[in-house]
Amino acid sequence: MATGAGSPCGACKFLRRKCTSDCIFAPYFGSDQSPAQFAAIHKVFGASNVSKLLAQVPVHDRCEAVATIAYEAQARIKDPVHGCVGHIFALQQQVAVLQAQVMQVKAQLAYRAALSRVLEDQQCQENSSVFLQSDSEYGADGVQTDGLQGGRLRPRVLQEEDTSP
Repeated sequence: MATGAGSPCGACKFLRRKCTSDCIFAPYFGSDQSPAQFAAIHKVFGASNVSKLLAQVPVHDRCEAVATIAYEAQARIKDPVHGCVGHIFALQQQVAVLQAQVMQVKAQLAYRAALSRVLEDQQCQENSSVFLQSDSEYGADGVQTDGLQGGRLRPRVLQEEDTSP
């Protein structure tokens, strides 16, 4: 299927052949795309092998198959030995490192939460002991005691010398 007004698809441009109406590459390599995209696929897999592969894939899955083939071809050009497997391995290692970091942060959060609870408990205990101390300074009837022998405080009588400035 020629794209546009008789212009060949990107694959046919690269292969320098006439693009027919039943071209298997035309829906996936438009004429506006540079033939360089198909060049990597052709270099790694060969146009004939890719056309045979696409013919075996259901039509609704071909777009994803072409994207996968293009990705694998680019990966093979960058890393001829491992291809995309090298990239997948690197991503798996990165995931493992990030999972370890997440576990470390969770442990730190748990530690800090526990520490916070301990400090809150200590503050509550200190506050309750201060409250209990202040309660012991008052008698059962609410009158302040002297704190020594449980006796009541007596009102202080101002004497004349106390009033002088």
